[in-house]
Amino acid sequence: MDKPMNLQQIIEQLDLTVLTEPRDFSAIEATGGYTSDLLSCVMAGAKSGYLWMTLQAHMNIVAVAALLEVAAVVITENAQPDQATIDKANQQGVILLSTPCPNFEIDGRLWEMGVKKA
Repeated sequence: MDKPMNLQQIIEQLDLTVLTEPRDFSAIEATGGYTSDLLSCVMAGAKSGYLWMTLQAHMNIVAVAALLEVAAVVITENAQPDQATIDKANQQGVILLSTPCPNFEIDGRLWEMGVKKA
């Protein structure tokens, strides 16, 4: 990636819905990306500052995202976390975003935008 994109640019270009509390998304850079629904794979492959794409929307994604300090979790395919998961994400400082698009489409669009594995 030539220059990391900030989260505000990504949210706007992909038309993502912000599920958690507003933040200064322009100050958060996405340094790469990782896609998996298997939490153990995410823990092994995702890095701090990455975007994590998944169709999982349960409480455990917050714990993994907080542990890895990802830039944000993009929940795909219209999967929606419950309010308790959103509340926990807000408490942990984890950003949850959603999209109706499948992982494959989001991954391809991010790649075209220059967000690649660091």
